[in-house]
Amino acid sequence: MKPTTRDELVQYCLRELGHPVIEINVDEDQIDDRVDQALSYFYDFHYDGTEKYYLKHQITSGDVANNSIAVPDSVIGINKIFPLGTGLSGNSGNIFDINYQMRLNDIWDLSNSTLSNYIMTQTHLSMIDQLLNGVIPIRFNRHTDKLYIDWDWATDAVIGRYVIAECWKKVDPETYPDVFSDRMLKTYLTALIKKQWGNNLSKFVGIQMPGGVTLDGQKILDAATIEVKEIEVQIRAEYEAPPQFYSY
Repeated sequence: MKPTTRDELVQYCLRELGHPVIEINVDEDQIDDRVDQALSYFYDFHYDGTEKYYLKHQITSGDVANNSIAVPDSVIGINKIFPLGTGLSGNSGNIFDINYQMRLNDIWDLSNSTLSNYIMTQTHLSMIDQLLNGVIPIRFNRHTDKLYIDWDWATDAVIGRYVIAECWKKVDPETYPDVFSDRMLKTYLTALIKKQWGNNLSKFVGIQMPGGVTLDGQKILDAATIEVKEIEVQIRAEYEAPPQFYSY
């Protein structure tokens, strides 16, 4: 069965551990905690756990008063904000803007020549813009859900103006249920529940099961601990996205 809900994912993992043939001695609240733990690791290190997202926000008087912009809880990282305004790299809508004039006078001739000169000119203009105007610094912490833009909020922040931020946000499994059937997520959650099961049983010695079978909780715990570590290493080595270079 392909899990498409949180409960179906849990039932899949329990069957992998032997349920209902074997009683899995884990409380429902403990299982919920392990699901949250597995999803948290999935979001942090699996490239399918997040997606690039462009957050468009219209500045309000509340933003100016707070010197920050509220960000949805699903956003876990912000790379940059796009330059807006009248700088060389901004988009002012002014026909005398240097970018507008370059495109008006030069784009038509690109079909008859190479792009190298155009690219070199754009790179040069971008360097001038960064030297003279600079890049607006930003600060973001996923636990505060606030984007701090280090500009002069009294003069640079115009109420009604839009700010666009390049973000990374979680892929919500409730919206995209295919997340629950991810192979590594299922494997990782199964190992986490097994580790919790072994941890519970390790508190007791020589538990006798129906049929005369004795469960060794410490062995289950030791085996699951190794499995969890190996799966985490595999996710980091094979499924983690490569580091992103910041570009402005």
